[in-house]
Amino acid sequence: MKIVVLDAKTLGDVDLSPLKRFGELQTYQTTSPQERFERIKDADIVVTNKVVMDKEAIDAAKKLKLIAVAATGMNNVDLEYAKQKGIEVKNVSGYSTKSVVQHTFAMAFYLLEQLRFYDEFVKSGAWSESGIFTCVQKPFYEIAGKRWGIIGLGTIGKEVAKVASSFGAEVVYHSTSGKNQNADYKSLPLHELLKTSQIVSIHAPLNENTKNLISKEELQLLPKGAILLNLGRGGIVNEDDLAEILDKKEIYAGLDVTEREPLDKNSALLKIKEKNRLLITPHIAWTSIEARKKLVEGIVENIEDFMKS
Repeated sequence: MKIVVLDAKTLGDVDLSPLKRFGELQTYQTTSPQERFERIKDADIVVTNKVVMDKEAIDAAKKLKLIAVAATGMNNVDLEYAKQKGIEVKNVSGYSTKSVVQHTFAMAFYLLEQLRFYDEFVKSGAWSESGIFTCVQKPFYEIAGKRWGIIGLGTIGKEVAKVASSFGAEVVYHSTSGKNQNADYKSLPLHELLKTSQIVSIHAPLNENTKNLISKEELQLLPKGAILLNLGRGGIVNEDDLAEILDKKEIYAGLDVTEREPLDKNSALLKIKEKNRLLITPHIAWTSIEARKKLVEGIVENIEDFMKS
């Protein structure tokens, strides 16, 4: 068997050598759309994180038997066409839950406690010159007793709910599909959740129900000082609208995902004046060392299962 990894760079420095047990391993750090065809033409197994395996690519891979997606989402694969061609597609689910939950709270605390301001206050020498032992220029509130609204109460959303509850928050949620029901927490219509929550975190997929789910009208509903976190998918929050509102209204936003990744140099998000109100990380919530090791283990297990079938 020939195994071709198309975008190993997205996985960082994890050890891919366990894949060698299945045969010849060919690893590429990145692969452009044009490079796909030559690289996969004689592959039995293709491992891809974000490189697109559409109809054209699948047709180019004459020996292809398995597409091992190095992620949970499989929107980069034409699943219907792969099925028609008798090619199996396997993803890895659940590997990054703890990592994403942890990053959710890292972003929340950074914004909630105005950590950028206070770090700069000390390092600039302003604290040394202040004459007092503390600084209360940027007040912050406690999570305890506040409402934390979750949009998308799936596997990650449920874990966020547990942690938020442990801090004493009242957790409410909105199901974007209308299918997820949970008796442990109160379900609210989206507009009511936004109007009444001090922290809102998004853990939903991008689909027809969630595209531009949070636009200008919804952002205006957030109370003063509220924090909006998107750890679902870019495109759920309208970025132009968010950039406009952040400069007009005292709300805060933390984004780990953007509609275009990497973020366009001309994005409105990079041009806002109130930069302290926005935290952006480059789609790293899933990337803890432990999560990436679990991901590779999941890919190996998927190939083993395929070989046995």
